[in-house]
Amino acid sequence: MIHDVINFLQNRVPDELVVFIISMLPIFELRGGLIAASVLHIPWQIAFPICVIGNMVPIPFELLFIRKIFNWLKRFAGIKRLVDQLDERAKRKADSDTMRKYAGWGLFTLVAIPLPGTGAWTGGLVADVLDFRIKVAFPIIFVGVISAGLITSFFSYILPMLF
Repeated sequence: MIHDVINFLQNRVPDELVVFIISMLPIFELRGGLIAASVLHIPWQIAFPICVIGNMVPIPFELLFIRKIFNWLKRFAGIKRLVDQLDERAKRKADSDTMRKYAGWGLFTLVAIPLPGTGAWTGGLVADVLDFRIKVAFPIIFVGVISAGLITSFFSYILPMLF
C-alpha cells in the first residue's frame, strides 16, 4: 500500500515532499514516512526531521478541533458510524486502568510504540478523551513521535544495512 502512495506522488513532487505527505497521513504517519524515505534512498539525517515535522503538523489542529469535527461529522448518516467507531476506539484505549493511572506515560507509550493503531493521531484522540490540554498533550506526543521514529529508523535504515 505504501508503494502505491509513493508511486502516485513520486513523479509529481520531490521525494522529500512525498515523505512529508506520507508522514502527515493518519494511517502511515512517521513510520510510513521513514519506510518511504528508506525506499527512496533519502539519507536518514534528512528523512528523520522531515518525518517528525510531517507527523506533528496536523496534531495541534487535531487536539484543538477533533471534538468539533466529530460532532459535525456525526450529522451525516454515512459517516456517523465511522466517527462513532473512532471515538469508541479512543475511549477503549483511554479507559484502561494503566492509562488512567499513568495518563501521561500511557499517552507517551501509545504514541512511542510503532505498532498499527498507535501513533500521534491515535494519541491525539486519546488525549482528547482524557481531556488533556494542548500544552500538556503536544509535548508528550512529540516525545513519543521522536521515540517511535528512532525505533522505526532501526528497522528501516540500520537493519537493512546489516543484511
